[in-house]
Amino acid sequence: MTGDTHSNVLRTLRYDVPASLVVFLVAVPLSLGIAMASGAPLAAGLIAAVVGGVVAGALGGSVVQVSGPAAGLSLVVADLVQTYGWRATCMITLLAGAVQLVLGLLRAARAALAVSPAVIHGMLAGVGVVIALSQLHIVLGGSPQRSALANLMELPAQVAAMHGHTVAVGLLTIAVLALWTRLPKQIRVVPAPLAALLVAALVAWAFQWDVTRVDLSGSLGTWAFPVLPQGDWHEIVAAVLLVALLAGVESLLCSVAVDGMHAGPRADLDQELTGQGAANMVSGALGGLPVAGVIVRSTANVQAGARSRASAVLHGVWVLMFALGFGWTIQLIPVEALAALLVFIGVQMVNLGHIRKVHGHGEVPVYVITMLAVVVLGLAEGVVAGLALAAVMALRRLTWVTVKTHEPVDDGRWHVSISGSLTFLGVPRLTHELRAIPPRSAVDLDLNIDFMDNAAFEAIHSWRLNHERSGGTVEIDELHDEWYALAASGARTYQAKKPPRAPDRWWLPWAHRHRRPVRPSAEPSSEPPVGPPDRPECRLTAGAREFHRRTAPLVRPILTELAHKQQPSHLFITCADSRVVPSLITASGPGDLFTVRNIGNLVPRRGAEPHDDSVVAAIEYATQVLGVHTITVCGHSGCGAMAGLLSGGVKAGSLPGMRRWLRHGHHSLARFIENADGPLDSRALDQLCRINVQQQLENLRTHRKVDEQVRAGRLELVGLYFDIGSARVQMLPPLPSTVSVKI
Repeated sequence: MTGDTHSNVLRTLRYDVPASLVVFLVAVPLSLGIAMASGAPLAAGLIAAVVGGVVAGALGGSVVQVSGPAAGLSLVVADLVQTYGWRATCMITLLAGAVQLVLGLLRAARAALAVSPAVIHGMLAGVGVVIALSQLHIVLGGSPQRSALANLMELPAQVAAMHGHTVAVGLLTIAVLALWTRLPKQIRVVPAPLAALLVAALVAWAFQWDVTRVDLSGSLGTWAFPVLPQGDWHEIVAAVLLVALLAGVESLLCSVAVDGMHAGPRADLDQELTGQGAANMVSGALGGLPVAGVIVRSTANVQAGARSRASAVLHGVWVLMFALGFGWTIQLIPVEALAALLVFIGVQMVNLGHIRKVHGHGEVPVYVITMLAVVVLGLAEGVVAGLALAAVMALRRLTWVTVKTHEPVDDGRWHVSISGSLTFLGVPRLTHELRAIPPRSAVDLDLNIDFMDNAAFEAIHSWRLNHERSGGTVEIDELHDEWYALAASGARTYQAKKPPRAPDRWWLPWAHRHRRPVRPSAEPSSEPPVGPPDRPECRLTAGAREFHRRTAPLVRPILTELAHKQQPSHLFITCADSRVVPSLITASGPGDLFTVRNIGNLVPRRGAEPHDDSVVAAIEYATQVLGVHTITVCGHSGCGAMAGLLSGGVKAGSLPGMRRWLRHGHHSLARFIENADGPLDSRALDQLCRINVQQQLENLRTHRKVDEQVRAGRLELVGLYFDIGSARVQMLPPLPSTVSVKI
């Protein structure tokens, strides 16, 4: 035996065998109850449990999912049994398995995930209500009616004519199920369904209660091959597809849910659908119920510690051994106890957790309509109703448009923002909002849309033309994509939605924002331009308007809080170079940085000539009034001031003020020359830029208050170097002669 085989055997014995026994104890009572709710022989539930465990467990794509008879299919099976008979229903199950097998081989499993979970949860809740209503009549000593509404209408009369012993058994079963989870953990090793049936059977036997015993006339020994159903072949085909799709979707959604419960291999959904198809073909041929992945048994399997598919397979083996060796014990179970178990299961299928989940996504109407339609109309009709409503709601979300109009505040301009997918469905609301804007007014129109069809374009275009003819102006800015600009120019627009551009574009240079006026192609060239001429001062004005529209509402709460006092934590000294944006490269916001900018990010030494009070004043105010914790000097690659130093003042020859200012960089140049170990090359400038940052940190220590705070540990000096070409910020250590500080 190899090492891998030995470890697999040990893992199976340690984890999978105990888990399979737990699932077996859960599966037996549930399989019997589902068979009873389906109107099928009780042995059919055990057959489905065996086949679901062995075949689907061995061939499926999930290593820990457990398959077997599913309560969600009981209504369909009951209707098929009533219409075609049991043996024909088995043939429908076999054919449905063949359909699942083909779909799995065609790798169509992922398509099932397109079904809204709200529909599935609503369907299961509806099935649960129908099961509970029908089985409640058996608990009360009567017989279920043909429909859920009939069961509901007959319930008062059934309550009035209750039979004592049957009601007692049912109430006892429900009481055990409800109280079992509150018992000590050692007792709860026995699953609640099994414990409830055992208690009910023992009490009914001990007190000799007059109850109905389970009938095993359709036992495992009376097998007959399925027969073809007789009737309209359209309805038969529809029945086959319904069983195949419902069982397949439930199994695949169960696989996805189970994947979130364990850390093992992920499920192969196509293989899972293929395994379910094979299991349904075998189950139908042997006279069993339709098979599907079941969340209750799968959850029990995971919680019991299962690690491989061996647990699911072994649970099927244990069910088979029980049916063959101890099947006679099933006859001791009161039918009313099984019915009470089904009532309890049906109530639990209306899961409040599912309702909370769909409520968070606004899909409660889909859940409720599906559930009510299943109860009132039937399973297939309920699913169709839920799918139709889900499709309508999805279409509504996809085509929803938001139009917000803001009246002029300071700049005298109306601001209109349109968001969403702009289609013909949103045109009525769009035109209503636009027509409310007064004539001859200036309008900023922001289009934050991911799609625009022709009807929407015509609505905006016509309004714009009319508004401009009345003497108003319209400036259009498309934040997401240029749908309007392309349509106005006569170019072909895209037929599908495109990935959105990032809406926060404050950091982009003006030239990169594509904020240009759009001239309608239908307008003559004599019309005045829509926007202002493209001059730098006009760009500043446009930028201020953009700030008022987009950024100001976001930062106003912060600035209001900072309006009376600033508390920056950093003094940030950097170059005046336009490519260095302190808030961008440090990801800081309002109130974080007390900033000083000058040519070459220089810090004049104490007493240096020419005398400069501006930088010294900022240092004093930052350290002694604001109480900053850090002073940062940030240089950058390709600094023009350092190039002037490196040229010996030649490049600053015609700039006398620049020549005088660069004297504060002579110590940096001296350091550079001292450390140079060869002829100057293309890297000399960046080397000087880095040394200059380190030198300015040393210059800061010449100021007494700064040096005292650094020595006391209340102030840190940090050097940064911004490589513009690579957009990288690097930390620079202080020069060896300075005090080392932590960053």
